[in-house]
Amino acid sequence: MAAALGKYRCVCLLLWLFIPLSRTKNPRASMDDDLLLPYDHGHGPSHSHRYVRSCQSVLHGNTTYESWPASNHSVQPPAESSVFVTDTTGSSRWVYGHMTVVHDPLSTLSVLEPGGPGGCGMNHRATVEETAAAAGCLVAQNAGFFNTNHNWCLGNVVSDGRMVQDSGGIQNAQFGIRRDGTLVFGYLSQEEVLDQSNPFVQLVSGVVWLLRNGEVYINQSLTAECDKTQETGVFRTFVDVSSARTAVGHDEQGRLILFHIDGKTNERGMNLWEVADFLKKNGVINAINLDGGGSSTFVVGGSLSSYPSDQCKPDGRWRCARRVSTILCVHPRRCQPENCSGHGDCVDGLCRCHQGWQGAACASLRCQPPHCGPHGVCSASGCVCDAGWRGDNCSQECLVGFYGDGCRQSCVCVNGGSCDAVHGRCDCPPGFYGDACEQVCPLGFFGPSCAQECHCDDLCPCDPQTGSCNVTLQEDTNVTLHRAGHCLAKQMFRSWQEADGGHPKQPHLSEQTWAVIVFTLASLLCLSLLLHSLRAHHTSLPTPFPQRQDYSYVPLNNISGTGPPAAGGGIKWGTRRFRLDDSDSQD
Repeated sequence: MAAALGKYRCVCLLLWLFIPLSRTKNPRASMDDDLLLPYDHGHGPSHSHRYVRSCQSVLHGNTTYESWPASNHSVQPPAESSVFVTDTTGSSRWVYGHMTVVHDPLSTLSVLEPGGPGGCGMNHRATVEETAAAAGCLVAQNAGFFNTNHNWCLGNVVSDGRMVQDSGGIQNAQFGIRRDGTLVFGYLSQEEVLDQSNPFVQLVSGVVWLLRNGEVYINQSLTAECDKTQETGVFRTFVDVSSARTAVGHDEQGRLILFHIDGKTNERGMNLWEVADFLKKNGVINAINLDGGGSSTFVVGGSLSSYPSDQCKPDGRWRCARRVSTILCVHPRRCQPENCSGHGDCVDGLCRCHQGWQGAACASLRCQPPHCGPHGVCSASGCVCDAGWRGDNCSQECLVGFYGDGCRQSCVCVNGGSCDAVHGRCDCPPGFYGDACEQVCPLGFFGPSCAQECHCDDLCPCDPQTGSCNVTLQEDTNVTLHRAGHCLAKQMFRSWQEADGGHPKQPHLSEQTWAVIVFTLASLLCLSLLLHSLRAHHTSLPTPFPQRQDYSYVPLNNISGTGPPAAGGGIKWGTRRFRLDDSDSQD
């Protein structure tokens, strides 16, 4: 049993190794015998873009390429391919070929590297069938030139928005699609190739600009792209020889035209003059020539639909498709970019943008910066207003009493204070201060921010708003002043006592003591008045002792001794003069 299991495992291992090898091994390969190359050594002319610009007609000014808006008929199938058989002018030769109309080039056409991404970097070549099958191409044909010795991709290559390589400014005819869908044909400087303002999403180099604005442009191309030789001879021979050809152009509607004819160099096919005339008759406006000869290949649905000119090896009786460089691939619609710039969903090759976004790639906001004015920024949901502003276009300040982002916060200002719409800071009216204008100016100050000092007599307070000295203070203020005065008086008395050097405090007389003292003094005063009244009354009554009187009556005329004598032998008066200090008063 173990031996049988071991044999089973060995067989499975051999099958696992054999099947991939059998799939990848191609029993027949092209001999690359039908070469149609425009240059003898290297690829492309040696002169600069400035030379090309100076050699063209003044009719074109300084522009060395033509731009055309691509069509975007998304309701139609990606491409329509037709087979034609036609004779060539002036001969009996008949040619067989294909023309494919691409209705939405930006969404359905790609320049692909041989074998897939990275093929050019690995110097890889692959048949159009192989590359098209891996990418799911509906229609495909060969595109750019390559180095037959080293398998290098030649010229500019941009694949699905990715810069694969640039030619360094070599002046050959170019075909490209910009990000906005513009089709470009002609000669490009390196700066134009690398420009990122509207970058190329697809770009490939050919040789010879066949049609420019509906007119044959081959003679001008001969001047612009030089005339060096290659295996088929001089550059002019490359143009004039009959061979299998491949080209790309566009019509007046902006539809892309893929052109392919079968042939064999010097035997059948078309020269470039015939290709240009045929395209012009079929309504093509601008077109360039791509790699031809044995490279010319056309594939539909992953199967070879053309008749290659290269012989197969090891049996030359058969014809085999050549392994080539880049290809042009028509595929089902793809969104550009595939993730719709992160702002939409890709459905049937079209970006369905999320709310607030617009454009084929959902890359631009519906709200554009000027719409929001200087106080807002655009977002997917519309204008986002700065703090303190509101409205659809951020043109209105917050309502009174609100501030901040979205005007959602309420102000807390009192006493008529206004609120700053941005930060919510209170702007207090004259006479008030504080975070919420809740405090009245301190006594002695008034005005905005309480910054002005009162100038009233006796340092009296003033009106906190106007500074007027004729002011009636509020009841609360009066109570405050009373308490402050009481407190200040106590502090003053205390400081005076402490200034006495720490002597023991003398007790103060109480109110009752003061009352007793006052009453006693009043009583004594009344008693004194009574005594004086009694004495005065006593002296006014007749006395029984006339000889003992408190006061003597002396007439003024007797003082000098000249008066008449007293009647009845009264008292005899002497002649001594009376002096002021003499008195008989004993009191």
